[in-house]
Amino acid sequence: MAITSANQLELLQTAEAVAREKMIDPALVVEAMEDSLARAAKSRYGSEMDIRVSIDRKTGKATFTRVRTVVPEDELENYQAEMTVEDAKQYMDDPSVGDVYEEEVPPVELGRIAAQSAKQVILQRVREAERDRQYEEFKDRAGTIINGIVKREEYGNIIVDVGAGEAVLRRNEKIGRESYRNGDRIRAYVKDVRRETRGPQIFLSRTAPEFMAELFKMEVPEIYDGIIEIKAVARDPGSRAKIGVISYDSSIDPVGACVGMRGSRVQAVVNELQGEKIDIIPWNEDQATFLVNALQPAEVAKVVIDEDAQRIEVVVPDEQLSLAIGRRGQNVRLASQLTGLDIDIMTEEEESQRRQKEFEERTQLFMDSLDLDEFFAQLLVSEGFTNLDEVAYVELDELLVIDGVDEETAQELQTRAREYLEAQARAALERAQELGAEQSLIDFEGLTPQMVEALAKDGVKTLEDFATCADWELAGGWTSVDGQRVKDDGILEPFDVSLEEAQNMVMTARVMLGWVDPEDLVSSESEDEGDDGESAEEETA
Repeated sequence: MAITSANQLELLQTAEAVAREKMIDPALVVEAMEDSLARAAKSRYGSEMDIRVSIDRKTGKATFTRVRTVVPEDELENYQAEMTVEDAKQYMDDPSVGDVYEEEVPPVELGRIAAQSAKQVILQRVREAERDRQYEEFKDRAGTIINGIVKREEYGNIIVDVGAGEAVLRRNEKIGRESYRNGDRIRAYVKDVRRETRGPQIFLSRTAPEFMAELFKMEVPEIYDGIIEIKAVARDPGSRAKIGVISYDSSIDPVGACVGMRGSRVQAVVNELQGEKIDIIPWNEDQATFLVNALQPAEVAKVVIDEDAQRIEVVVPDEQLSLAIGRRGQNVRLASQLTGLDIDIMTEEEESQRRQKEFEERTQLFMDSLDLDEFFAQLLVSEGFTNLDEVAYVELDELLVIDGVDEETAQELQTRAREYLEAQARAALERAQELGAEQSLIDFEGLTPQMVEALAKDGVKTLEDFATCADWELAGGWTSVDGQRVKDDGILEPFDVSLEEAQNMVMTARVMLGWVDPEDLVSSESEDEGDDGESAEEETA
């Protein structure tokens, strides 16, 4: 098939038709045609030749050009597409390296195979352009709600027609009891848009917490305007959800605004989510207050927060336990997701029993170690003393406030406590030495004999061993495994060594061993202080 004047205009007409159908730039289709014709020409003239084709955008005339580049003589490799400066003199005046010589060559006739190859090149380029257009259109729609029509189902996944492409609603992103048929309208959250070799992949979700937040934004104008903000969402898709909201206008009730007149606003969201029950909770900066709200409808008697462990203990009346936990733990699980804390729920009776047990254990400790009778030991516990160190090293006046304790008795108590602690330290030191702890570790400032014993039991027997420890290995910490917070026990955690203290001790050991230059530490600390100062100035400004 030769490209004659009769079909020159057809090239442009075809390009425009394809561009309209695929909604892409006609210039991209023309460029694809130029590439396909150039490939066909190379198969006719030789693959080593650099043949380029230019199609006139007005007349449709295709011009075939052979291009040769001037290169240094020692770099000449392809005689068909390159030539030396000497060879170029017969075609060009004063040629130099890098110059390009172009000469028009006769158009080629496209045989059946060449025409088929050209068609494949055009289709490939058109598909690529279509994919790029789809990706550019949808990449900015991630994080929004989109409407579409169910096209088909593949292995439980729903393929959705979203107008300019297809999106996938995976089966694990569907609300449990939902089922769809071809032609059904569907509304979903655009969770992710990825550029892949087979085209842009648009992933939808109806179970994402963000889907509920976006639905409320559509139904509640105050959220859309920014007067009310959704601070947290926790969902058990298709069953129940909790949403924390805050109002930045004191005259607007965030819960009432989200519920709407006679529940109209929240009901619209519930209907979209197949009857999912929604608890709307007022947000509070105070974690304890927010948690009490999040556990509604259960009543909370007391809350104890462990900020270091990100855990919280909630005490509820005996009759409220099942309500606080919820069916299959649903209520407390959603409250935990909403607050970002691990929650332990116990009844008032269980807490009372635990406190009584702690009281008895501390009483027994003082009876055994200080040789006291039960009544006197109970007095110490009642005054808030929890361990022997507090008794041994507290100010004498704090012991004198206990009924029946005079100065002589207080001094005797401290003497007994100190003697007991010293005996414990000597015994721990002997055990540590038996385990192989070296003197360098025993003499290290900040480590008690009991700490050295614990380290030796764990295989840390030298100062070098100690210097290689990570701070969390000593102080303990929390890590996330499969979305669950898991406790990492530290070697020195029983001795209440904080993460910062562990960092300082390890760094001191490294400096003593010569692994770290003290000047580097000083300079880094100065930089940190400088950063803090700048931050403070910015805040003041």
